[in-house]
Amino acid sequence: MNQALQDVIEHREHMIYELRVYRVVQGRMADLLTRFEHQTLPIMVRHGFLQAGFWTTIVGRSEQHLTYLLAWESLAQRQEQWAAFESDAEWLAIRKSTEENGPLIFEIESSLLRPTNFSKT
Repeated sequence: MNQALQDVIEHREHMIYELRVYRVVQGRMADLLTRFEHQTLPIMVRHGFLQAGFWTTIVGRSEQHLTYLLAWESLAQRQEQWAAFESDAEWLAIRKSTEENGPLIFEIESSLLRPTNFSKT
């Protein structure tokens, strides 16, 4: 486990977690996963994002979902870092080039969560 994530776990009662579910256009999951792994994540890391995990659905409402969890110290930090990411010139160019044949995602659901006092995360 990396040190940043370990620090989050030790201070979890103060953290805010963001659960994001991407509903992926049929046939585009491989493209989205490749973009995240090789392009999106390095930019997120550069902007201070701390991810707690990424998952694809194997049983559930749809196998065309990418779900991930981010950890934030505050709502202000979340807002600042998302704003920086969304305006990042490299990200904008990558998004444009990877969506030349149409969008990869048709809907994004985001929930902000606070752990209970008995949570291990």
